[in-house]
Amino acid sequence: MARAEGSQLTGDRFYRRLAELESTGEPFVLATVVRAQGSVPRHEGTKMLVFPGGRSEGTVGGGDLEHRVIQAALQALLDGRPRKLSYSFRDLERGDVGVCGGEMEVFVEPVQARPTLVVVGGGHVGQAVVHLASWLGFRVVLADDRPEFATAEAAPGADSYIVGPLAELPQRIQITPDTYVMLTTRGVPVDIDGLPALLELPAGYIGVIGSRRRWEVCAQQLAARGVPAEQIARVHSPMGLELNAETPEEIAVSMLAEIIQIRRGGTGERMAHEPSVQEPG
Repeated sequence: MARAEGSQLTGDRFYRRLAELESTGEPFVLATVVRAQGSVPRHEGTKMLVFPGGRSEGTVGGGDLEHRVIQAALQALLDGRPRKLSYSFRDLERGDVGVCGGEMEVFVEPVQARPTLVVVGGGHVGQAVVHLASWLGFRVVLADDRPEFATAEAAPGADSYIVGPLAELPQRIQITPDTYVMLTTRGVPVDIDGLPALLELPAGYIGVIGSRRRWEVCAQQLAARGVPAEQIARVHSPMGLELNAETPEEIAVSMLAEIIQIRRGGTGERMAHEPSVQEPG
């Protein structure tokens, strides 16, 4: 089991660390001592952070107690459910965590990472997607190989900005099944240079903007470069739901609606219902 880093997470240090984790999107569990009675190793309010794999920061007391809390925290990360844990320090033969004579309760609360939306291309549509995705609660990353497009001034609202070619994106950001990649790029050459590396990663969604004709050309060139057909089939293109969208903002709504539909398991069908209304009398 990984050992705790540091001894206490208190005051400003604790809140600064939470802000850092919010900005990076890393999932974690917050373990807090909510009751301490008698002789126990830590007082009420003591906090510890637990990360996937068992690494921890801070401590709730060390020893077998901490080992059990970390195991419970990892389970909470898996099922997404908080829990309150009770421990006694009296009788080891009875399964207690110590013999000091006290009791502790620890509340473990999983904090799942926000889904990450990676927007590749900071043009008009990319800017609109960044704005709307931020409002929807995504952690938004904007990437572009043109430095002037990947800035907070050009596209406000992203959590981070990456300057560099699309092919280098997998080395610049962690891509997981809860990562959604939208290529709002300026043309097929950019797409075919960067997609092969992306398609080897477990992104929950990879989409390419443009017409059906543009995607046909891109797909054929990817195949000619040896990209397997099953990887090419992962790409959503053209992106979005059919809304007859025209403006960058309308196009952003269409594309993000598709991502919400995929995340939530929706059908995309209209929800309007015609009630059974009987004429009076």
